[in-house]
Amino acid sequence: MRINRSMPEDVLIPVLGYPSVSEAVAWLTRAFGFTVRWQIEDHRAQLGVGRTAAVAITTGAVPETSDHVMIRVDDVDAHRARAMEGGAVVSEATDYMYGERQYAATDPSGRRWLFTQSIADLAPQDWGARGGVPD
Repeated sequence: MRINRSMPEDVLIPVLGYPSVSEAVAWLTRAFGFTVRWQIEDHRAQLGVGRTAAVAITTGAVPETSDHVMIRVDDVDAHRARAMEGGAVVSEATDYMYGERQYAATDPSGRRWLFTQSIADLAPQDWGARGGVPD
């Protein structure tokens, strides 16, 4: 799997919605000892959990519509093709400024899944985030 300093090493990344990203980051770091990997204003953050895992925090007042699972894959386009053949409702694959190519899929229960492939190794500061991932 390709390395991207903006992403954790682990392949499974929970994405949790909170009304205020900044308040959630403050509480989660204080209460659980998570570390800030990076944060982009009150929109999104990534918190380190242990040595290789992370949890993403995003704006979303209602967890049912904002919480989802992110999974890192080696080839997002091949994975998307398989998901389409398997009957998943999928979005187009898109390249993002933070060095990831991603698509979203919805399972039969309506749960959202986001699949991501690292396409560049970027420090969060390279695309405008502030935070703790070293260069």
